[in-house]
Amino acid sequence: MPDTTPRSVYDEDHEIFRGTVKAFIDKEVTPNDARWERDHIVDRELFTRAGDSGLLMFGTPEQYGGAGIDDWRFSAIVDEEFGRAGYASAGLSLALQNDVVGPYFLDLTTDKQKQRWLPGLTSGELVSAIAMTEPGTGSDLSGISTRAVREGDDYLITGAKTFISNGQNADLVVVATRTSEDKHRGLTLFVVERGMPGFERGRNLDKLGLHGQDTSELHFESVRVPLANRLGDEGQGFFQLVRNLPQERLSLAVTAVSAAEGVLARTMDYVRDRKAFGQPIGTFQNSRFLLAELHTEVDIARVFVDNCVSLHSRGELNAARAAKAKYWCSELQMRVADRCLQLHGGYGYMREYPVSRAFVDARIQTIYGGTTEIMKEIIGRDLGL
Repeated sequence: MPDTTPRSVYDEDHEIFRGTVKAFIDKEVTPNDARWERDHIVDRELFTRAGDSGLLMFGTPEQYGGAGIDDWRFSAIVDEEFGRAGYASAGLSLALQNDVVGPYFLDLTTDKQKQRWLPGLTSGELVSAIAMTEPGTGSDLSGISTRAVREGDDYLITGAKTFISNGQNADLVVVATRTSEDKHRGLTLFVVERGMPGFERGRNLDKLGLHGQDTSELHFESVRVPLANRLGDEGQGFFQLVRNLPQERLSLAVTAVSAAEGVLARTMDYVRDRKAFGQPIGTFQNSRFLLAELHTEVDIARVFVDNCVSLHSRGELNAARAAKAKYWCSELQMRVADRCLQLHGGYGYMREYPVSRAFVDARIQTIYGGTTEIMKEIIGRDLGL
């Protein structure tokens, strides 16, 4: 049986909140998830209902409609429970608001910008996205070519982005642009808002998995963005992006290990019930050995990730350790989903079985947020190599 020892990273308040998240998933996600997967987009109501339940933007100060909780562990619990339940599309939609884009609005905004944007982001009435990746640029931020040219108190933004999660639903898009040719001081971040002339959304991309998560191409044709929509100083975009990447990668690691736990638990139920040659398939030596290996690896990953969550909650998580968590847990999630599908036999290949979806949803985890290869590069450089 899985280890049920209480996890010291969370206290009683966190566990009470975990119950709130589970109840939200049962009420708001489970009845709608299949439809979202068919429609290739979650309802906007997912965000407003999450806001009503207190599942968004925990660090928003009270004067802007938030709880003012400076404790990332609450966000980690949201990631865990969506991952464990197998609702990757809806979970990613909320994680983008909480873990990936939210910090830019919390940490880089002026008081006036906070007043404009934080109430809506916290209530879920506003949905956010971040636009870094371009058709010709992947992990290399220095290759960004979308340009922002100053014109009085405005900037004109021209360029294209792709693979943008929340791209169809987003009202506010943090866009990484080039304002000079300097490799590290040539990037600047702007908030482009829904309805700005020249800002167009392309198609909702047809992906291998995560079908309920809207992922889009975005186009900017001389979009006039006021100076009031710039995040921080001109030329600071590279440093702003790099600073938030460890939290983004930890969020993905938390989701990955939780998803592995979920598919493993569901597979345990299956191998106990499914029989072959007159006995449950879980009782064959190959099944026992494989499940013993997977449980051990997942338990070890959980301990490491919990340690990373503790470090991050104290402001002590560094880029290399976050890269280790993202690399190891995303590869483990993919491996666990693959082996669990194998244990299901032909039924595992049927889309109505959750393990089939777990398999295809896991595949992107080693790519977005920084590929496994980039994670190894970060770790290697930290080793002085």
